[in-house]
Amino acid sequence: MEVVVTSGGIDKLEAYKRLQILEVWFWENSRLSLYALREQGYEEIASSQLLPELDIGLLVRCVNMPSHVEAIKEFKRAIDGDLLSKIDNTRTPNS
Repeated sequence: MEVVVTSGGIDKLEAYKRLQILEVWFWENSRLSLYALREQGYEEIASSQLLPELDIGLLVRCVNMPSHVEAIKEFKRAIDGDLLSKIDNTRTPNS
């Protein structure tokens, strides 16, 4: 996976293709764009194939928050809530 925060953006995809980078993320104008390598080149994707559990919307929302402290708290709250929800869903009631 390659995360690109610097300039160059989508024009760099050909270089990443030659290096066989499976997934590229571009951060531009407070927006995150994800691309996955396919046989014919890169295709924009809505969620990461390498980190399928990652909530991209949550990540973008937190990165765009003015307070880094609040962003970290929000991200942690959401992740903790997700984890607790998954744990609760895997528990089976005693018979």
